[in-house]
Amino acid sequence: MGLRIFLSEGGKTMQQKKLGLFSAISINVGLIVATSCLVSLGTGMGSIGRWFIIPLFLVVILNSFIGLSFAELNQLMPEVDGGTGQYLLAGMGPMASMMGNLSAYVITQILSLTAEITLCGTVIKQLFFPNVDNRIISLILLVAFLFVNMKGVELFAKVQDLVVILLVGSMVLLGFISFFKLGDPSHLIDYKESAPTFKQIGGVKGIIDNMALAFWLFIGVEFIIPQAKNLKNPKRDVLLSMILALLLLFGVQAFLGTGMTNYVSLKGLANDPDSTPHITFAIKLLGTPGKIWMGVITILAGISTVNTGYASLSKIMQGMAEAGMVPKVFAKTNKNNSAYVGLLFLSVAVGIMVVSGLGSASAVTFLILSGSCFWLFTYCLVHISVLVLRKRYPDRPRKFTMKGIPQIIGIIGNVYMIANISTGADRIKIYELCGILFLVLVTYCAIWIKFVMKVKPFAPMDMDEVNREALNYEKDELPVSVNMPAGVARQ
Repeated sequence: MGLRIFLSEGGKTMQQKKLGLFSAISINVGLIVATSCLVSLGTGMGSIGRWFIIPLFLVVILNSFIGLSFAELNQLMPEVDGGTGQYLLAGMGPMASMMGNLSAYVITQILSLTAEITLCGTVIKQLFFPNVDNRIISLILLVAFLFVNMKGVELFAKVQDLVVILLVGSMVLLGFISFFKLGDPSHLIDYKESAPTFKQIGGVKGIIDNMALAFWLFIGVEFIIPQAKNLKNPKRDVLLSMILALLLLFGVQAFLGTGMTNYVSLKGLANDPDSTPHITFAIKLLGTPGKIWMGVITILAGISTVNTGYASLSKIMQGMAEAGMVPKVFAKTNKNNSAYVGLLFLSVAVGIMVVSGLGSASAVTFLILSGSCFWLFTYCLVHISVLVLRKRYPDRPRKFTMKGIPQIIGIIGNVYMIANISTGADRIKIYELCGILFLVLVTYCAIWIKFVMKVKPFAPMDMDEVNREALNYEKDELPVSVNMPAGVARQ
């Protein structure tokens, strides 16, 4: 899932013009959509057929609730640029802040970028180098991105918006062609003949169990927060842009997913041998031109996502180092102002996963679901922080509190998705990986907070102080990083 940094060397945003609602929606859509979303959509439609549209909609509701929480936190602390880390610092203290940051924006990025670069390698192998090991292609791409970002050259910055337009536009166009059965008639399938019944998919439980996979298609709505101060009407558009982006993407994905089932069997979507059901669909729909079309879009989207992931994660860790949350070495930059230690760390981590086989094509869904666990965990922390801050600051103005019902439902829904992240042996494997990573995360945070930062792990910073710290960073023109909790080291 791509993260985009909108920061200049002085810590001010690159975009000086005030952004309207349409631009805010575009930012949200561009940050949510990634190549892995197409894989998740195809796999989900193959698993339970068009019933998958229901978990898609349920996730839209749950992520609208997280949108409500982020919008409220933004209203309470409008000077905060980063978002999650600073909000958690005010709500639950340094331990939650560090764990939330490292869970959603370090561990998840490593898992998702492994999936993205694997998909790129797989598609390049299919289109151009059928006899080359997918891992070799992926590692070459990994080294190439490391070199580009080490040089401080945002090679793909100028095409990021174009890639989003091409990707979303292609989804709409392919959805239109397939939904109305305008593609290759020889591959048309009568969906009704093989459509699973409500009982066959496991009833309500079967639908809810697929929410974790659907969750990946709408993850990252909170990344409008760093742009909140650039909006013409942030009080309205922060929340509204998140809701409208979710609804827009739901419509596009439901449209395209339905079209997929008109040209590829459910078994073919769910068990695609290369874990690229969207490529198989494009071939069935339009033949070789469809394969090339979807292949190029997949590569461009993957390149865009991996490149922005490189840039963002290194900056996040640089900011955390400046705040004393990770070793100071991550704050070092080279002559090109690139946070090279974070770049090397990311390259090694993803490289190990690719070489080990965790980056194989068959493991893409495994990586996506594992990453979802950590992001869902962070969303639970955000909901809890909203409830805690309401108790601590009851007189502050708020909109749409609804007596905490969205937050409570959001927490329950997120916990349920974690508990039912998959089935059988796959779920055990996901829990094993997440359990090991979580144990390492808790151990690191506890030791670092007690012996290096020497602060109380669960003592929250005053909300107004967090807001002032963020404002002081901007006035002093110090480097600001996405999700970097201001002031932790100075408590």
